[in-house]
Formats: sequence, C-alpha cells, structure tokens
Amino acid sequence: MSRALPKYSKRRVGLAGGAAAVALTGAVIAGTALAGESSEGGGADARTLAGPGTVSCPDVASRLPAIPASAQDEVTRNLQQLDQQVAEANKRLVDTVGQGGPDFVQNAILGPLEDKRIATVNRIATAIGRTADRPAGLDSLAACTLTK
Repeated sequence: MSRALPKYSKRRVGLAGGAAAVALTGAVIAGTALAGESSEGGGADARTLAGPGTVSCPDVASRLPAIPASAQDEVTRNLQQLDQQVAEANKRLVDTVGQGGPDFVQNAILGPLEDKRIATVNRIATAIGRTADRPAGLDSLAACTLTK
C-alpha cells in the first residue's frame, strides 16, 4: 500500500496542473479577445441598449389578385409563414441588441429575411399560377425595413 500513495499523489498533481493550464489558457484567450475593447463610450462603433425597433414589411395579401380556390390553402399557409418570418426577425432584433457592428441588422436580420420572403412570395405566385395568371412584381414586396 505504501507504493500506491506516490502514484496517486503524482496523478493528483498532474491533474491539478492540467486544470490550472486550461484555466490559464482560457484567461489568456479572453484577455486577447478583449484587448481592443475600450471601456469608454462615444466611439463610432458605440452600441446602445435602446429599443431595437421593429421590422416593417409590405403587405403581400392586399396586393394579390383573385386567388383560385385550388390555391387558397397553399396561399394562406404561405401568408402565415410571411407573418411568422417577420415575428422571428423582430424576436431576433430584441435578442441581439448591442451585438455586431453598424451593418449587423442589415446583414444578419434584414438580408436573410428578404431572401426568405422572396422564396415564400414565389411559392405564392407559383400556387396562383398553376390555375390562373401568375402575378407579376410580387418580389418587390420582399424587402423590409427597420422602424424605430
């Protein structure tokens, strides 16, 4: 039994040393990441915690022609999806207040939202176009803006 104690002690020291090395590495990484940050406000890239605003998008439903009965369910489902996309974008605005640079909202929220809306509007136009004239110009309703 006396021989087991030194091995146990060596393992314990090795484990404690390894944990200390991991903690020190984490501190160095965090320090490096924060090295360029200043604690003063007022910079050109200053972020505020003011209200994030809301996403405002053109109404697609009011611009649609008469919807054939065979396409009504699909069009309704896609219109609901448009509303859901805007709600998700508004939630993301609230969840990401203070993050990113000056173009964060455009690049991370409004741009992807426009892409999703284009796809959804095209599905609506395709559904209508199966049994009636395909509506033109609906893509122009995909772009959204941020209102404060």
